[in-house]
Amino acid sequence: MTQFPFDRLVFSPFMVDLERSPLRGHFGAETYVLGAFNPGMTVLPNGNLLLMVRVAEALRHPIREGKVHAIRWHDGGYVLDGWPLELADTSDPRKFMLGSGSNGGGGWKVMALTSLSWLLPVEMSPDGLELVDTHYDKIIAPQGSYQAYGIEDARISRMGEGAYLMTTCSVSPERHSTTLYSSCDGLDWTFEGLVLDHQNKDMLIFEGLVQGEHWAQTRPLGDLYFAYPPGSEWRSGPSINLARSPDALHWRPDIQPGIRPHSGTAATARMGGGTPPILTEMDGQRGWLSLWHGVEPKEIVGIYRTYWSLLDPDQPWKVIAGSHTPLLEPNAELTRPLEDLLYLRDVVFTTGIAELDDRFIVASGEADLACRITHMPKEVFRSA
Repeated sequence: MTQFPFDRLVFSPFMVDLERSPLRGHFGAETYVLGAFNPGMTVLPNGNLLLMVRVAEALRHPIREGKVHAIRWHDGGYVLDGWPLELADTSDPRKFMLGSGSNGGGGWKVMALTSLSWLLPVEMSPDGLELVDTHYDKIIAPQGSYQAYGIEDARISRMGEGAYLMTTCSVSPERHSTTLYSSCDGLDWTFEGLVLDHQNKDMLIFEGLVQGEHWAQTRPLGDLYFAYPPGSEWRSGPSINLARSPDALHWRPDIQPGIRPHSGTAATARMGGGTPPILTEMDGQRGWLSLWHGVEPKEIVGIYRTYWSLLDPDQPWKVIAGSHTPLLEPNAELTRPLEDLLYLRDVVFTTGIAELDDRFIVASGEADLACRITHMPKEVFRSA
């Protein structure tokens, strides 16, 4: 595993004040922070870094009286739903699958979450290592039925002075959609609406225009993928696609494929976007630096690692540099002090990046539990 000069957890469940949670006072059951993780990150006008932390708030005792319960936003408040335990598969700690005897039926896979997520803005020092302020007055919480099960995994793109765009995944029985927010200062956010529909996750808006248009990476999901021909260098399955827009609100898929999983390795059998692409220079090559995750199948969740690609500045479907060696891997030593809270292992999920003169500051979620900041010298990319 590559050793970095600074690589540590900077925000954990213990640092969340649930007395100030948007769920407080809506029902009589005790909750706790299942995870404070997967932070979108950007540079604020004052030079500090903002982590938009996903707080997954869960029921302390979800199973009682023969039912498994979940939290759901409803009509401006939060309620609890219960399903007969014999209809639920609770093997994955993040969710439970419901059998055909529930409200699913029809042969479809139906699930509910063991937690509801909301977004907490956390201000850090310019190096991302010291906590400056936690902005509970600027929490982003569900505000409609399209977010009934919460808001997840913010990605923030700084589009220029006084202009920020943030994509989030909004989860509900209606749809699994991408929602867009805008801001002038990185702290006060305006909801712009739904921009991608069902099960299109990890939407990352490029931090700048490409030939006068907004571009984004997307990752559509499905249960069926068509085969590449025998001997192909590509593996069938989820891939990172591209979309373009005149205004960041109305998107159309680009005709060219984006970053695809390679057939020669199982480490990227499933993949998706990580950080919003930033325009930078690597060893004399200028391009869009994209950090993304690859998942190697293992047990229920798999092993999540972070990889990188440098994309052509004018034709971002072309990869001009990269490495099959992981840039960042899960680090059990970081979470050892939080051992009693662990419910997943082998997961690092990178979600934000900021560039300094000689290094990149990278934000990740570690083990779906806490926020990890890593300083990566640019030499790491050059040597790869």
